[in-house]
Amino acid sequence: MDSSNNRMLKKLIVVAVCMFGFGYAMVPFYYRICQVTGINAGDEQALAENTQIDKGRWITLQFDANTNPSMPWHFRPLQNSLKIHPGQLVQAEFEVENMSGSKITGQAIPSYGPALAGRYVKKIECFCFSQQSLMGGEKKQLPVMLVLDPRIPKDVNTVTLSYTFFKVEDGKAQNG
Repeated sequence: MDSSNNRMLKKLIVVAVCMFGFGYAMVPFYYRICQVTGINAGDEQALAENTQIDKGRWITLQFDANTNPSMPWHFRPLQNSLKIHPGQLVQAEFEVENMSGSKITGQAIPSYGPALAGRYVKKIECFCFSQQSLMGGEKKQLPVMLVLDPRIPKDVNTVTLSYTFFKVEDGKAQNG
């Protein structure tokens, strides 16, 4: 019985080593298949020029930051405005600091000026998508990545993106 267990153990070890080797070899094999077939060609796609950018037009994108009066946070944009082409991918940074001595969770709510601009602001990444928790005295930089849809009306030359942070308790925003 002992030699039978020994053979079984050897077979299991060989199978485990083969599976590990196969898994290890799959990564370069996968990349080679993708290269040959053009599947998942993310790098090449990222380098392609965005043909949706309206280079004949400029829009000023202004940033505004506010906190509800009950929030002991200091919140500001790191740049007040950007001059962009509609369709251009842009990133802006905001800074928030908890001025209290204790942990506070907040949620940023966006608003737009003019109001119709909200239909044309396409956020890819935004701190407003989730609640933000800061320890007492903690400071964070918060990114927003967006594209202004090129179909925005031609008479709109300035868009204001405003955020207001509200205190969140028990999963619900508090207005004061």
